[in-house]
Amino acid sequence: MRRTLGVLSVLLCLLCGAEAVSAQDARTSQANGFQLGRSYPNPFNPETTIPFTLGEELFADGRPVRVSMRIYNILAQVVAHPVALGHPNGEGIGVDALEYYQPGEYEAFWDGTDQMGRQVASGIYLMQISVNGLKPLSQKLYVLK
Repeated sequence: MRRTLGVLSVLLCLLCGAEAVSAQDARTSQANGFQLGRSYPNPFNPETTIPFTLGEELFADGRPVRVSMRIYNILAQVVAHPVALGHPNGEGIGVDALEYYQPGEYEAFWDGTDQMGRQVASGIYLMQISVNGLKPLSQKLYVLK
């Protein structure tokens, strides 16, 4: 069962074009000046927090960066967009091409619902973050009920 889940998550990563962050990796994964931390709790029911860091090098040109996050099901369908926590423009804004103005540590939140507001089923989901359209990072999320 564990092997099947691993294979499914790798296939999902390949379909989404993202780099997978597995349980064997370090506490965070990094690419192109941004880091994706471990979501907590994970597994979760019904909500999780997703930490990420935006490095100084992303802001070298003085412009804001655009951050997008998506939650995918195992069929590689977009299920939801997490919302920003502590964003300068306010709480609860969807992280979909959302602009950040300075480097630092940030968090996003997913309440375990789909785009229609329905609670998602138990299973494996993939959270993907992309900054300025650079190669995305992804992480498995486990919803248990």
